[in-house]
Amino acid sequence: MLEKYDVAIIGGGSAGLAALKQLSTLGKQAILFESGNKIGAKNISGGILYSKKPKKGKVYNVEDIYENFLQDAPFERKITKYILHATSKDKVFSIDLTAAHEYEANFGCSVLMNKLNQWFSQQAGEAAQKHGGGIVTGVHVSSIRWEDGRTIIQTDELEEIEVKAIIAADGVNSEVAYMTGARQKFSPSELYQGVKVVAKLPEEIINQRFSIGQDEGAAHLFAGDVTLNHIGGGFLYTNRDTLSLGAVYHLDSLLETPNEPYELVNTLLKNPMISEFVKDEVPVRGEIDKDAAKEEQMRIRFAVTKMIKTWSELRDNYYSKKGKERLIKEGKYGSPEEIGTQLSSLRDQMSTKYGIKFETDYVEVEYSAKLVPDGKRCRMEKPYFRNILFVGDAAGRGIFVGPRIEGLNVGIDDAVRAANTVARALDKGDFTEKYLGEYYSQSIEESPYTHDLKAIDKDYLKIFLDAAKEVPKDIISSKYGLVVKMMSSDTLRSFAVGFANILGYEKLLPIIETVDTYVKVPTELAERLGKSISASYTPTLPSIAQRVAKLKFNDDSISHIKVLKPTSEFMKKMVTLCPTRCYLMEEEGVMIQHEGCIECGTCSEETDWKHPRGEKGINYQYG
Repeated sequence: MLEKYDVAIIGGGSAGLAALKQLSTLGKQAILFESGNKIGAKNISGGILYSKKPKKGKVYNVEDIYENFLQDAPFERKITKYILHATSKDKVFSIDLTAAHEYEANFGCSVLMNKLNQWFSQQAGEAAQKHGGGIVTGVHVSSIRWEDGRTIIQTDELEEIEVKAIIAADGVNSEVAYMTGARQKFSPSELYQGVKVVAKLPEEIINQRFSIGQDEGAAHLFAGDVTLNHIGGGFLYTNRDTLSLGAVYHLDSLLETPNEPYELVNTLLKNPMISEFVKDEVPVRGEIDKDAAKEEQMRIRFAVTKMIKTWSELRDNYYSKKGKERLIKEGKYGSPEEIGTQLSSLRDQMSTKYGIKFETDYVEVEYSAKLVPDGKRCRMEKPYFRNILFVGDAAGRGIFVGPRIEGLNVGIDDAVRAANTVARALDKGDFTEKYLGEYYSQSIEESPYTHDLKAIDKDYLKIFLDAAKEVPKDIISSKYGLVVKMMSSDTLRSFAVGFANILGYEKLLPIIETVDTYVKVPTELAERLGKSISASYTPTLPSIAQRVAKLKFNDDSISHIKVLKPTSEFMKKMVTLCPTRCYLMEEEGVMIQHEGCIECGTCSEETDWKHPRGEKGINYQYG
């Protein structure tokens, strides 16, 4: 006898959890499988989560699913500034795109997925349990089959289960899609590779440095020479007491001229504007007297480690309004001034007693990478197969339109539409493609996000052009001259956009997304109009080995990746493009050492790529 559930959701990211919560709200039974040892362990994002209010049509926002989101959810900051920077060496020219960021938006907030998805899972899990469902972590789905009118899911860890419908929310490298043949793997021309680091910085220092208030946040985008001649750009988002810094580039652009992903991040960190953004006061241990007894050397090491930890924790609280209030409420200190005095006293002890020096540097706490789908190119025309519905990244539905980058909100909208569709099918008892899949496909087509993936929005374009009005027209290639002139004219813009939309993205993208657009024009703009910025220090950049050493893994003795074409040009480039150097060249070709894999999927096109077995592999602490 098989264990039976109405619906299985595969993947415990924000989209999968939204589907579970919506199904539970509708009174339906659903179970969610997540391969990580806990929700959030496998999830990363740049990232900004938007709530939108489109002029036409309706989208399902995060606060529609979780009514207490704005009051209780652990998002980082509401983004109130959105700036694009063109760079050339030490020169930077900045364009304020806050109006574009706020276009059709209720809000946009920076997020760290480990923390946020755990909150989502608590809300969704509690709701699901009321209807006989729930969340099961540490489970990797290995196959799906149909026999005798039944849908059977097999995992590496549990007995087989039978379900009536499946929602696939297992990301851009969807194993559900591969194992069922629902779609082919996305090609490099349809993908971006994103690489990110999280840097620690106290809350009130972030407020002061980025000129933002307690409940405000800033987003900064970068183009120009920091791209190392690739199509894409860099980003820096303020979190509550960390910064998310990274680069997102077309994968085919990286394949054409490979660069190590960590070097793309390092290039950003070496830019003087970014160096100044991320800098902090960092304690550096002094030398221990090697002539002292070993027991004494060990005692000093422990004492120094404890003191640095105590100082760091107290400093984080001192530079946080809530942190100071908590320490005073707990009775540990009588006032903010008393906390400051203790912090200064600790600093003096560290310096005089243990020879600890305080230097300017930056503190990096996590390194990560992932593939991101370009929905203009790769969204599934039919996001279903039999009784399986695909949502978010698994369906190739990410929005990349110039500086507009959205994915989390699109996945949540998809997930609610999928849940509503499945609930309808459960009521009717009809899970055929015609009743289930085609209805879902129609719902997805009605989404304003789908329209954004098909056509240029003239109002958004006007906001962008107004923000860029200081850009000299002669800086733009002559082949774009007439187009820019038409787009800049209120009279001609509607005609020009209408004509462009008739041509479609397929014909426009090769013209728009070029090295000229992302590298040459921004670089020249910075050289001609930019202001020089000088850095007050040189950041100490971790090696890739040091970055990987900070990550937490539960290594599996069995590799989840098998190289299929060890001598192909693609796999040879993976030696450079793998974010954690899992690949190396041997005489027979390229081979993998899977233990350091962060499951980004960059290599998936020419490998037998799977997620690791349940609870195995990478465990992100920030995400």
